[in-house]
Amino acid sequence: MKKVLFATSNESKAKPFVKELLKYDIEVLTLKDIDIDLDVEENGSSAIENALIKARAYSKVSDLPIIGMDNSLYLEGVPEEYQPGLFVRRINGKRLSDEELLNHYITLVKKYGKDDKLNAKWIYGMAIINNGIEKTYSWEKGGFYFTSKRSSIMHPGYPLDSISIHEELNKYFTDISFDDKVSLDNNEDVIKFIVANL
Repeated sequence: MKKVLFATSNESKAKPFVKELLKYDIEVLTLKDIDIDLDVEENGSSAIENALIKARAYSKVSDLPIIGMDNSLYLEGVPEEYQPGLFVRRINGKRLSDEELLNHYITLVKKYGKDDKLNAKWIYGMAIINNGIEKTYSWEKGGFYFTSKRSSIMHPGYPLDSISIHEELNKYFTDISFDDKVSLDNNEDVIKFIVANL
């Protein structure tokens, strides 16, 4: 079985890919599975640049193929100066706790949302380094909005799921099973990109 290192300590980021990649005889390891943890400064100007920065840093200390991934967040109708972009959790230079993060986005919903809905989309960037060869891929996910009313459930690593509602299902992300979420996310093209480059 081929092994690949997903350069993240947040297991929730790797989880959507683990089961699908096993079908291709690929085992996904995270930083918690190995004895390496670097302090990587993600100072790129896009999700792709940050994904490459992570992948390059870990490719220098591991012989495994590396996957780096990052994402940015766009909020419809929110002025540019308040767009989170790459800094979803870091506001005005401060890294917010889960509670502070939720309060911040709820404030944005109340200020810029319509009928307690603030449409949003995630923009993802992924980089793979395998045998010194770099490949990148980018994609978007919309079809959801933030609300000011919080779910009583909190997903570890993904606090914003507590105020995110899937438009088609009309359910909080916290109320959608993991398997259903993977199915709805339809990461088939991302999986194909990973498999083709390992």
